[in-house]
Amino acid sequence: MSPLPRILDPEAVPVAGVDDHLPALPPDHLQPQALRRRFAAPLPLWAPELPGDGARFDPLQAASPAAVLVPLVMREGGLQVLFTRRTAHLRSHAGQISFPGGKAEAGDANAVATALRETEEEVGLQRHHVEVIGVLPVYATVTGFEVTPVVALVQPGFRLQLDAFEVAEAFEVPLPFLMTPAHHRRHRFELAGQQRQFLSMPWQGQDAQGRPQRYFIWGATAAMLRNLYGYLAQR
Repeated sequence: MSPLPRILDPEAVPVAGVDDHLPALPPDHLQPQALRRRFAAPLPLWAPELPGDGARFDPLQAASPAAVLVPLVMREGGLQVLFTRRTAHLRSHAGQISFPGGKAEAGDANAVATALRETEEEVGLQRHHVEVIGVLPVYATVTGFEVTPVVALVQPGFRLQLDAFEVAEAFEVPLPFLMTPAHHRRHRFELAGQQRQFLSMPWQGQDAQGRPQRYFIWGATAAMLRNLYGYLAQR
């Protein structure tokens, strides 16, 4: 069986719908203490809406454990999600918006250790700024990774040092924007004879120089954000 072809231009895939029929999370659900309480008392029967991308590119390849940090920066105006944009020359996920993180290594005690190590290596976010509050269920990617999203509150005052080989820039998006399904767009298409879909959450922000910049958040990153929405919406 030959590997599935990759999506080269996700923004060109038609939008099939927008989830504006679902409610935005109330502001009081998105406060640091409310998030601490929510992850301290998880719902045992909750299952993620999106457990993975679908069929893998190479079904014969063994899945690799990985972890990402979902960093919620505690700014005065509210929580902001810290993202990275990967450099354009990378062999995989070039130019894509992602959470800091990566593949587990033998010395990592668990997924939390992987996420913290990778985040420090990629963007220089030191661990004493990070308060891990919980994890979401594993997300299976088409590229053969089983990714554990590690959710954390981040104290401001940190100074990022980006790994120039892997990370082109880091930026923040307000958590309430991402937890509003009216901003969640569903893309559907046929690829190699299979019906596939993905979510996107485009954000119009500013780059490090203050210039207007559009960030296309899609794929696994958007799916994990949607699962965070679903988890926080359960009461």
